[in-house]
Amino acid sequence: MCRSIKTLRPPAIPEKATEEEIRAAALQYVRKVSGFRAPAAHNREVFDAAVDAVAEATRLLLDGVQVRGRAAAAV
Repeated sequence: MCRSIKTLRPPAIPEKATEEEIRAAALQYVRKVSGFRAPAAHNREVFDAAVDAVAEATRLLLDGVQVRGRAAAAV
């Protein structure tokens, strides 16, 4: 796993993850699996779409995950 990606749910962080934190984690994931720190121009569109998709999946996960019996959104 990419060591730059941090846990984005309580209690690892005190409050709900920010859009910036979610996007940074998504970018690190896509960089890791693609092997590109910055894609060439001809790969930029698919790279950015992947970051968007991973960020959205992360939002859905964090909004739905339950922390110790409570909804994460209520923390």
